[in-house]
Amino acid sequence: MTDFTLSDLDAIIAARATSADEKSYTRKLIGKGVPKCAQKLGEEAVEAAIAAARGDQAELTAEAADVLYHLLVLLKACDVPLQDVMAELQRRTAQTGLEEKASRPAD
Repeated sequence: MTDFTLSDLDAIIAARATSADEKSYTRKLIGKGVPKCAQKLGEEAVEAAIAAARGDQAELTAEAADVLYHLLVLLKACDVPLQDVMAELQRRTAQTGLEEKASRPAD
């Protein structure tokens, strides 16, 4: 088992986002702006869903890692701290899922 956390990944992304390294994928992706970061997240999410539907656990594991990475890149590009997302998750888990869903504004 690893002790690597989303916070660790978030810190790596933050460092690479402002890196002078011309070979940094993170830097290049963030440099292309929010729409490109969002597009990449969407692509990875679809690939993860396809892997899950196929029952391919190894592929799903790899694609889930891509989804988490690209989500954190998008959050960084949008200046949304991971801490804010974690706080929202904590708030939501303080009640049942049905209670939380009922408390949301209607679409």
